[in-house]
Amino acid sequence: MKTKIYIDGQSGTTGLQIYDRIGARDDLELLRIDEDKRHDPAERKKFLNDADVVFLCLPDAGAIEAVELIDNPNVRVIDASTAHRTAAGWVYGFPELSKDQREAIRMARRLANPGCHATGFISTTAPLVRMGILPRDYPLTCYSLTGYSGGGRKMIAEYEAEGRERELSSPGIYGLSLQHKHVQEMQRMTGLDHPPVFMPIVDDYYKGMATTIMLQNRLLVGVPTAEEICERLQEYYRDEHFVSVVPFGEHEARLYANKLAGTNRLEIVVCGHAEQTSVTALFDNLGKGASGAAVQNMNIMLGLPETYGLE
Repeated sequence: MKTKIYIDGQSGTTGLQIYDRIGARDDLELLRIDEDKRHDPAERKKFLNDADVVFLCLPDAGAIEAVELIDNPNVRVIDASTAHRTAAGWVYGFPELSKDQREAIRMARRLANPGCHATGFISTTAPLVRMGILPRDYPLTCYSLTGYSGGGRKMIAEYEAEGRERELSSPGIYGLSLQHKHVQEMQRMTGLDHPPVFMPIVDDYYKGMATTIMLQNRLLVGVPTAEEICERLQEYYRDEHFVSVVPFGEHEARLYANKLAGTNRLEIVVCGHAEQTSVTALFDNLGKGASGAAVQNMNIMLGLPETYGLE
């Protein structure tokens, strides 16, 4: 029997990307609501409760409303919004965090898919905290470069419009309040005592992301060199398929944020010397940073190979 899948918000960027990844799979049955009934509460409730797995690709308020419409205890939910990423009773969907995290995902009925910037930050910072290298009270800073597709349909339209604003051809620093919506999960899932100072940047390319933290080695436990930090991260991710660490010194002279666009891979690059270190996560903001991660999490929940439909 095929697993029934419903994507609530199937016409948005994330919903379309999920559909692209699972639409041709013969082990799944995709439930499709009529376009003119997408906002009909009764019809939505029917589809939400008929599915085995529901993807929520909605604004936060819509995701909260959708969960309230589900009364079938067998429905498993993967929420791509920010609404439940730090909520009680929800499992955070970053399986590479640990074996325990992967097992929690496998058993989850309610799963919160990570934010794109958060994915890059957590992938580099959480292991360093867990291995005792990065003190929990470290005053961490992070900048993250993303393609404009991360802003959804409105931003995509702005960047691809004829006669667009001249400023859009250059990098745009945003989140200037230093209270970006991903910061809460970034702190929570890494175990830091204080939220990082986080600065996101959007640029004139469609997809791809480079998220970087910068470290003063003298403030780290054991005062490791950049090369030693790289080796520890390599060991941490040794058995992972989608997350890898480039051997120290073997990276290219320049790091391009769109290097892994179109994949579900995340590549960590460590640069620096004995006194200072930068750690950068390169990945696709629509892949491992959103829809690809959601499909990977679904595969785990269904007991399937994580790579199924993502290679």
